[in-house]
Amino acid sequence: MTTKIHLLVDGTGRPLSVVLTAGQVHDTIVLPDLLAGIRVARPVGRPRTTPKQVIADKGYSSRANRRLLARRGITATIPEKQDQRANRRQRGSRGGRPYAFDPQAYKRRNVVERGFNTFKNYRGIATRYDRLARNYLGALHLASTLTWLS
Repeated sequence: MTTKIHLLVDGTGRPLSVVLTAGQVHDTIVLPDLLAGIRVARPVGRPRTTPKQVIADKGYSSRANRRLLARRGITATIPEKQDQRANRRQRGSRGGRPYAFDPQAYKRRNVVERGFNTFKNYRGIATRYDRLARNYLGALHLASTLTWLS
C-alpha cells in the first residue's frame, strides 16, 4: 500500500528517470537505478547517460553512492548526515577528509521538488488510485512524457 517515488530531473525540472519502490526501501540503494534510467537523446551519436552533477538530499548520502558518482565522473552535491560526520571525526585521521559540499549549488535542489509538484497536477498520481505498482509507474511515465511535451 505504501510506495515511494524516486525522481531524477534535469536543470529545468523535467523528469529524466523515475523509480518506484516500496515505502520501506531506503533512498540510498536506489541511486544506481536512477542513474541507469538516464537516456537523453543527442542529434548525432549515442544518448547521453551521465549527468555533470547530482544534487541530492541527505537520504542519498552514503560512501557507496559517492564512490559510484566519483567513478562515473559526476560531481556530487550531497550534504553529509550528522551521524556520518560524527563517525568520521571519531575515527580521527583514519576517518578521511570531509566530503566537498557546495552550498550554492545545493540551493538548486528545489528544482527536484518542483518536478514532484508537476506530478501532483495529475489527480490519479497524487491520490494513488492505482492498486498495482506497474499501473502507477505507467501513470508516472505518462505524466513524465506529458511534462516533456508541454
